[in-house]
Amino acid sequence: MKVLDLLLGRSLASDEARAECVGPAAGIPIFGLDALSSAAYGPEAALTLLIPLGAAGMAYMVPISAGIIVLLTIVYFSYRQTIQAYPGGGGSYTVARQNLGVSAGLLAAAALMIDYILVVAVGISAGVGALVSAVPGLQPHTLSLCLGILVLITLINLRGVRETGLIFMAPTYLFVGSLFLAIVIGVLKTFMAGGHPLPVEPLPRIAVATAAWSGWLILQAFASGCTAMTGVEAVSNGVKAFHEPVVPTARRTLTIIIALLVALLAGIAYLVRAYGIQATDPGLRGYQSVLSMLLAAVTGRGVFYYVSIGSILLVLALSANTAFADFPRLCRAIAQNNYLPHSFATRGRRLVYSQGILVLAVLAGLLLTLFGGVTDRLIPLFAVGAFLAFTLSQAGMVGHWRRVGGPGSTRSILVNGLGAVATGITVLVVLVAKFVQGAWVTMLLIPGIFIVMRFVRHHYHRVSLEIRSATPLELNDLTPPLVILPIQNWNHIVKKALRFALKISPHIRAVHVDCGEGSAVFHQEWCRYVEEPAQQAGVATPQLVVLPSRYRLILAPIVDYVLEAERCCPNQQIAVLIPDSCNAAGITTCCTTNEPRF
Repeated sequence: MKVLDLLLGRSLASDEARAECVGPAAGIPIFGLDALSSAAYGPEAALTLLIPLGAAGMAYMVPISAGIIVLLTIVYFSYRQTIQAYPGGGGSYTVARQNLGVSAGLLAAAALMIDYILVVAVGISAGVGALVSAVPGLQPHTLSLCLGILVLITLINLRGVRETGLIFMAPTYLFVGSLFLAIVIGVLKTFMAGGHPLPVEPLPRIAVATAAWSGWLILQAFASGCTAMTGVEAVSNGVKAFHEPVVPTARRTLTIIIALLVALLAGIAYLVRAYGIQATDPGLRGYQSVLSMLLAAVTGRGVFYYVSIGSILLVLALSANTAFADFPRLCRAIAQNNYLPHSFATRGRRLVYSQGILVLAVLAGLLLTLFGGVTDRLIPLFAVGAFLAFTLSQAGMVGHWRRVGGPGSTRSILVNGLGAVATGITVLVVLVAKFVQGAWVTMLLIPGIFIVMRFVRHHYHRVSLEIRSATPLELNDLTPPLVILPIQNWNHIVKKALRFALKISPHIRAVHVDCGEGSAVFHQEWCRYVEEPAQQAGVATPQLVVLPSRYRLILAPIVDYVLEAERCCPNQQIAVLIPDSCNAAGITTCCTTNEPRF
């Protein structure tokens, strides 16, 4: 068995694509992990900013979470409509491009690309953070653990969509089940204790208040908590990955994901206030995640605690899979419109867009390395891209319903318009609140990616103008080309290349680069194996051209010779045949002419 087959599975034929489609059961782990796992770090991000308020900070978690849930519900209804209106997928990029113009579409695409890279980095770092909470001795190895998990997830995604979903189903449902069980137990204990339950394990001492309440601080906490909404757009980007009927299947999957997320956010917020759980400062000795403290307070540090922490670690780390599922599809949609290299639109051996997966892995790895794998350092960069994409998508849907009209269009315009306003305000809050902490980096990267995509489009446009032809085939000049054949020594591949060259033209120049080693032997072989047989057969003898190279350069002298031949023979086509031992035929053909090259 080949190594690639062992790691990635056998190659899949194009007609096996439909068998790779998934339903809600596998769709939730593939497209919902990011959204569901954000329940583990979204509330904690908000609580961390409330630490200066001391015990009073915990009381604000319920209203902050309620605001996030309301916003999440608005976005949910908007994306249900997006799935219905755009069953081909593409999400925010497609909606914004078709309804708001190319620039808006590229802006949404750039925002989503940044968001997906951060989804991978934040998800993995949060998962490792959960592990470090349970096993503090692993804290010095945080970055190594993050990069190891990244490599594992990359390999899993290269194996294909369906297999990825099957692998991730068990940890996803274990995570949801264990958290729901902990929430149910905690709520029951709270009711039985009259609203003031005693924690099974002692909680860290609540920090003394060092700041007073302010509207700006609450807005900052709300902005950080909004990271719990990332990943909501995933289903709308990957509609075509679902089995028939794709629209109802995708909408059902989205509904389940949002319902689970709402229940988790509400339950965590309620128990945080009931048990009096305060966030600890990330990155410092003795750090514990909010979920670790919540589980210990509700059930103690027994088997259930470690099983739950294990499931949180797995799901947080694997939540990067949502980005691995959607980033390549987004790149494919952009590449099909010539704003990214066309190779992003090509399926790999397992019918996934392998180049997008690999590019995402490299970029996320660089980000993890740069920030040391610490979640709190990455959070300030988060959410700006996601909410900017939300805003452009919903504004685009307003334009869509105004253009399409029909029954219910007015109601749809109101839903999408409300969502656009709400998420637009959230973008501004997140940007201002986190600008100094790192959001400015995102605001530089998004325009940077926008400009790069414009340059790629310009390149393809220039190439299309140069190569397009609206004229019939010209048959008036069929002069055989001048064939240039680079040769370093005599062997079987070179012999096959010369035979092929003689079939297409009598004008052949064999170019040999003389580096001062072995050229005399080659001259003898040329006379014996080429010139003599050609003279005996009455065939035009290929011309041997020797190029001296004092500094042992090979490629540069050959390129210079080809360019000089073009200048000397402006009206003759030139074909360069490159012998290649890796090619099944033994020859790689590359033609250059006096026409413009690109």
